[in-house]
Amino acid sequence: MSKYSEEFKIKLVTKYNSYKGKVEKVAKNRLPRRFSTSIPLQILVTDITEFKCLGEEKLYLKPISRPL
Repeated sequence: MSKYSEEFKIKLVTKYNSYKGKVEKVAKNRLPRRFSTSIPLQILVTDITEFKCLGEEKLYLKPISRPL
């Protein structure tokens, strides 16, 4: 295949691989499956979502909710 790619200038396509190895330290689990409590709003969860807007602008959404 490489003989033909040099002769006809064919670009060889490789499969996408997003694996980068161990990236960062994993945070400790401070809620060890204890998602129920008698105190209201004691346990809350959050997540940050990034939206790309027009041009270089970005919009960040950070909802805060109670776990189910």
